[in-house]
Amino acid sequence: MTTKIKVLVAGAEGRMGREVVRAVTAESDMEVVGAFDMKGVGEDIGLDAGVGALDVAVSDNLADILKTAKPKVMVDFAVANGFEKRAMAALDAGVRLVVGTTGVGEKSMKKIADKAATRKLGVLVAPNFAIGAVLMMQFAAEAAKHMKGVEIIELHHDAKVDAPSGTAVATAERVMAARKGMPGHADPTKFEKLKGARGGRLGDISIHSVRLPGFLASQEVIMGTQGQTLTIRHDTISREAFMPGVVLAVRRIMKKRSFVFGLENLL
Repeated sequence: MTTKIKVLVAGAEGRMGREVVRAVTAESDMEVVGAFDMKGVGEDIGLDAGVGALDVAVSDNLADILKTAKPKVMVDFAVANGFEKRAMAALDAGVRLVVGTTGVGEKSMKKIADKAATRKLGVLVAPNFAIGAVLMMQFAAEAAKHMKGVEIIELHHDAKVDAPSGTAVATAERVMAARKGMPGHADPTKFEKLKGARGGRLGDISIHSVRLPGFLASQEVIMGTQGQTLTIRHDTISREAFMPGVVLAVRRIMKKRSFVFGLENLL
């Protein structure tokens, strides 16, 4: 009998956390053994996620979960505040990480990458777990070699607290890397009548963030060159879209022994 991958879900009572609980429970080769959150303490996470009782109580004591549940992987979709502490505690306990938390600083990521290398444990940090979004970024990087001007519009729900999105930033970085050595697109704007009207700039790429009710997560990469434009768009219409990527990451991070950024590196 194959041993199941024991999964701890951090941020388990959040919308993404509950989705992860449902996705992991549906897989025959993995199981939820721990649920960390500041909300819903003492509740059975299976009942809260709608999959039936799992006999896994939500706890706000991460050290206790790591010690008693002995997970192999922690899937973290909790808030950025406290992420470094959570990640370090998990790695010190010999637990691998699959991370979808956004808004984490570069210094924290560097510390976690160094710790993962020291402990020889796999860590995946992904701006987006939707397979279609990963493909959108790859297609954009390829197209950017042939299209001079690039702008990004990312559209998210009105509860998202950070801007721009990690996916938008990652897309811009991949576009710039793909066309390294090629001339960029100079912004012709001389007078900005409304501050921020041209969005934020990463290199020569403008990124525009939209936050409105009705959206979940969408992104357009608009490219232009002489006499033509190309638009690559991805729409996430349900959080279920992220789950195949999360499940894939849980399985494949078991064989990694260092830090990995981007789901495409596990595909």
